[in-house]
Amino acid sequence: MRRFSALMCVLILAAAAGAVAAFLILRIWVVLRSRDFMPRESLSILVVAGSGGHTTEILRLLGSLSNAYSPRHYVIADTDEMSANKINSFELDRADRDPSNMYTKYYIHRIPRSREVRQSWPSTVFTTLHSMWLSFPLIHQVKPDLVLCNGPGTCVPICVSALLLGILGIKKVIIVYVESVCRVETLSLSGKILFHLSDYFIVQWPALKEKYPKSVYLGRIV
Repeated sequence: MRRFSALMCVLILAAAAGAVAAFLILRIWVVLRSRDFMPRESLSILVVAGSGGHTTEILRLLGSLSNAYSPRHYVIADTDEMSANKINSFELDRADRDPSNMYTKYYIHRIPRSREVRQSWPSTVFTTLHSMWLSFPLIHQVKPDLVLCNGPGTCVPICVSALLLGILGIKKVIIVYVESVCRVETLSLSGKILFHLSDYFIVQWPALKEKYPKSVYLGRIV
Protein backbone atom coordinates (compact mmCIF):
# COMPACT_ATOMS: atom_id res chain seq x y z
CA MET A 1 0.00 0.00 0.00
CA ARG A 2 2.80 2.39 0.86
CA ARG A 3 4.58 1.58 -2.39
CA PHE A 4 1.37 2.26 -4.31
CA SER A 5 0.92 5.62 -2.54
CA ALA A 6 4.55 6.56 -3.22
CA LEU A 7 4.14 5.60 -6.87
CA MET A 8 0.99 7.71 -7.14
CA CYS A 9 2.81 10.70 -5.61
CA VAL A 10 5.64 10.33 -8.10
CA LEU A 11 3.18 10.11 -11.02
CA ILE A 12 1.28 13.16 -9.79
CA LEU A 13 4.49 15.17 -9.42
CA ALA A 14 5.68 14.04 -12.85
CA ALA A 15 2.34 15.03 -14.40
CA ALA A 16 2.44 18.41 -12.67
CA ALA A 17 6.02 19.04 -13.80
CA GLY A 18 5.08 18.04 -17.35
CA ALA A 19 2.11 20.41 -17.31
CA VAL A 20 4.25 23.29 -16.07
CA ALA A 21 6.92 22.56 -18.70
CA ALA A 22 4.29 22.39 -21.44
CA PHE A 23 2.78 25.68 -20.28
CA LEU A 24 6.17 27.41 -20.26
CA ILE A 25 7.02 26.10 -23.74
CA LEU A 26 3.65 27.31 -25.00
CA ARG A 27 4.12 30.74 -23.42
CA ILE A 28 7.63 31.06 -24.90
CA TRP A 29 6.27 30.11 -28.33
CA VAL A 30 3.45 32.63 -28.07
CA VAL A 31 5.76 35.45 -26.90
CA LEU A 32 8.34 34.78 -29.62
CA ARG A 33 5.66 34.55 -32.33
CA SER A 34 3.78 37.65 -31.23
CA ARG A 35 4.96 40.86 -32.89
CA ASP A 36 1.83 42.92 -32.47
CA PHE A 37 2.79 46.39 -31.35
CA MET A 38 0.44 49.31 -30.89
CA PRO A 39 1.71 52.49 -32.60
CA ARG A 40 2.45 55.32 -30.19
CA GLU A 41 4.08 58.73 -30.15
CA SER A 42 7.12 57.58 -28.19
CA LEU A 43 8.85 54.31 -27.43
CA SER A 44 10.82 53.64 -24.29
CA ILE A 45 14.08 52.06 -25.44
CA LEU A 46 16.67 50.13 -23.47
CA VAL A 47 20.09 49.97 -25.12
CA VAL A 48 22.74 47.47 -24.06
CA ALA A 49 26.20 48.96 -24.54
CA GLY A 50 29.39 46.92 -24.43
CA SER A 51 32.95 48.09 -24.09
CA GLY A 52 34.98 49.39 -27.03
CA GLY A 53 33.61 48.82 -30.53
CA HIS A 54 30.21 47.57 -29.41
CA THR A 55 29.39 50.88 -27.74
CA THR A 56 30.70 52.89 -30.71
CA GLU A 57 28.53 50.92 -33.15
CA ILE A 58 25.35 51.08 -31.08
CA LEU A 59 25.72 54.84 -30.57
CA ARG A 60 26.13 55.34 -34.32
CA LEU A 61 22.89 53.46 -34.80
CA LEU A 62 21.15 55.52 -32.13
CA GLY A 63 22.30 58.69 -33.85
CA SER A 64 19.96 57.91 -36.74
CA LEU A 65 16.91 57.42 -34.53
CA SER A 66 14.40 60.18 -33.85
CA ASN A 67 13.33 61.63 -30.51
CA ALA A 68 10.34 59.28 -30.62
CA TYR A 69 12.63 56.72 -28.98
CA SER A 70 12.41 58.23 -25.54
CA PRO A 71 13.22 57.94 -22.74
CA ARG A 72 16.47 56.12 -23.43
CA HIS A 73 17.85 53.68 -20.90
CA TYR A 74 21.43 52.45 -21.26
CA VAL A 75 22.73 49.29 -19.59
CA ILE A 76 26.47 48.84 -19.16
CA ALA A 77 28.74 46.58 -17.14
CA ASP A 78 29.45 47.86 -13.64
CA THR A 79 33.17 48.21 -14.40
CA ASP A 80 32.78 49.89 -17.80
CA GLU A 81 33.59 53.58 -17.31
CA MET A 82 34.58 54.04 -20.96
CA SER A 83 31.05 53.30 -22.20
CA ALA A 84 29.54 55.64 -19.60
CA ASN A 85 31.75 58.48 -20.84
CA LYS A 86 30.89 57.74 -24.48
CA ILE A 87 27.15 57.72 -23.71
CA ASN A 88 27.30 61.02 -21.83
CA SER A 89 29.28 62.61 -24.66
CA PHE A 90 26.84 61.23 -27.23
CA GLU A 91 23.82 62.65 -25.40
CA LEU A 92 25.50 66.04 -24.89
CA ASP A 93 26.47 66.26 -28.57
CA ARG A 94 22.95 65.27 -29.58
CA ALA A 95 21.50 68.04 -27.40
CA ASP A 96 23.96 70.61 -28.80
CA ARG A 97 23.07 69.76 -32.40
CA ASP A 98 19.32 69.85 -31.79
CA PRO A 99 17.92 71.95 -28.89
CA SER A 100 14.80 69.78 -28.74
CA ASN A 101 17.00 66.93 -27.54
CA MET A 102 17.85 68.85 -24.39
CA TYR A 103 14.59 67.69 -22.83
CA THR A 104 14.96 64.05 -23.82
CA LYS A 105 15.68 62.00 -20.73
CA TYR A 106 18.28 59.28 -20.60
CA TYR A 107 19.46 57.01 -17.82
CA ILE A 108 22.50 54.79 -17.33
CA HIS A 109 22.09 51.52 -15.41
CA ARG A 110 24.81 49.09 -14.39
CA ILE A 111 24.80 45.31 -13.98
CA PRO A 112 27.65 42.84 -13.37
CA ARG A 113 29.43 41.46 -16.42
CA SER A 114 28.32 38.06 -17.66
CA ARG A 115 31.87 37.18 -18.58
CA GLU A 116 35.22 38.87 -18.14
CA VAL A 117 37.97 38.59 -20.74
CA ARG A 118 39.72 35.19 -20.48
CA GLN A 119 37.26 34.00 -17.84
CA SER A 120 36.81 30.22 -17.82
CA TRP A 121 33.60 28.90 -19.37
CA PRO A 122 32.46 26.89 -16.30
CA SER A 123 32.61 29.99 -14.11
CA THR A 124 30.82 31.99 -16.82
CA VAL A 125 27.65 30.02 -16.08
CA PHE A 126 27.57 31.35 -12.51
CA THR A 127 28.44 34.95 -13.39
CA THR A 128 25.77 34.95 -16.11
CA LEU A 129 23.16 33.67 -13.66
CA HIS A 130 24.22 36.35 -11.18
CA SER A 131 23.91 39.01 -13.88
CA MET A 132 20.49 37.67 -14.87
CA TRP A 133 19.36 37.70 -11.23
CA LEU A 134 20.03 41.44 -11.13
CA SER A 135 18.81 42.12 -14.68
CA PHE A 136 15.20 41.05 -14.18
CA PRO A 137 14.42 43.60 -11.41
CA LEU A 138 15.88 46.30 -13.69
CA ILE A 139 13.80 45.20 -16.68
CA HIS A 140 10.71 44.93 -14.49
CA GLN A 141 11.28 48.46 -13.17
CA VAL A 142 11.97 50.08 -16.55
CA LYS A 143 9.50 47.99 -18.61
CA PRO A 144 10.89 49.19 -21.95
CA ASP A 145 8.95 48.91 -25.18
CA LEU A 146 12.11 47.96 -27.07
CA VAL A 147 15.48 46.41 -26.24
CA LEU A 148 18.29 47.16 -28.70
CA CYS A 149 21.65 45.39 -28.55
CA ASN A 150 24.55 44.40 -30.77
CA GLY A 151 26.49 41.63 -29.12
CA PRO A 152 28.16 42.38 -25.77
CA GLY A 153 27.84 39.53 -23.28
CA THR A 154 25.82 41.80 -21.00
CA CYS A 155 22.96 41.72 -23.50
CA VAL A 156 22.15 38.02 -22.98
CA PRO A 157 20.79 38.29 -19.39
CA ILE A 158 19.01 41.53 -20.33
CA CYS A 159 17.26 39.95 -23.32
CA VAL A 160 16.37 36.80 -21.38
CA SER A 161 14.86 39.01 -18.65
CA ALA A 162 12.90 40.96 -21.27
CA LEU A 163 11.61 37.68 -22.71
CA LEU A 164 10.66 36.52 -19.22
CA LEU A 165 8.61 39.69 -18.78
CA GLY A 166 6.45 38.56 -21.68
CA ILE A 167 6.30 34.94 -20.55
CA LEU A 168 4.93 36.07 -17.19
CA GLY A 169 2.32 38.17 -18.97
CA ILE A 170 3.63 41.45 -17.58
CA LYS A 171 4.60 43.12 -20.87
CA LYS A 172 5.67 42.14 -24.36
CA VAL A 173 9.08 43.69 -25.03
CA ILE A 174 10.37 43.83 -28.61
CA ILE A 175 13.96 42.57 -28.82
CA VAL A 176 16.07 43.84 -31.73
CA TYR A 177 19.55 42.39 -32.17
CA VAL A 178 22.00 43.96 -34.61
CA GLU A 179 25.02 41.75 -35.27
CA SER A 180 28.30 43.63 -35.23
CA VAL A 181 29.63 44.78 -38.60
CA CYS A 182 32.87 42.89 -37.92
CA ARG A 183 30.92 39.63 -38.12
CA VAL A 184 31.10 38.82 -41.82
CA GLU A 185 30.63 35.04 -42.05
CA THR A 186 29.98 33.78 -38.52
CA LEU A 187 27.78 34.97 -35.67
CA SER A 188 29.13 36.02 -32.31
CA LEU A 189 28.34 33.83 -29.30
CA SER A 190 25.68 36.32 -28.18
CA GLY A 191 24.28 36.29 -31.71
CA LYS A 192 24.04 32.49 -31.77
CA ILE A 193 22.02 32.61 -28.54
CA LEU A 194 19.79 35.58 -29.33
CA PHE A 195 19.09 34.51 -32.91
CA HIS A 196 16.44 32.25 -31.38
CA LEU A 197 15.14 34.75 -28.82
CA SER A 198 15.00 38.10 -30.64
CA ASP A 199 12.02 39.46 -32.55
CA TYR A 200 14.23 41.01 -35.22
CA PHE A 201 17.75 39.76 -35.91
CA ILE A 202 19.68 42.11 -38.22
CA VAL A 203 22.90 41.18 -40.04
CA GLN A 204 25.12 43.51 -42.04
CA TRP A 205 26.68 41.12 -44.54
CA PRO A 206 24.97 39.01 -47.25
CA ALA A 207 27.00 35.92 -46.28
CA LEU A 208 25.25 35.82 -42.91
CA LYS A 209 21.85 36.33 -44.53
CA GLU A 210 22.51 33.26 -46.69
CA LYS A 211 23.42 31.17 -43.64
CA TYR A 212 20.54 32.50 -41.54
CA PRO A 213 17.57 33.13 -43.88
CA LYS A 214 15.33 34.29 -41.03
CA SER A 215 17.65 37.21 -40.31
CA VAL A 216 17.09 40.69 -41.75
CA TYR A 217 19.72 42.12 -44.11
CA LEU A 218 19.65 45.90 -44.59
CA GLY A 219 23.19 46.40 -45.77
CA ARG A 220 25.72 48.13 -43.56
CA ILE A 221 23.80 50.28 -41.08
CA VAL A 222 26.62 51.39 -38.73
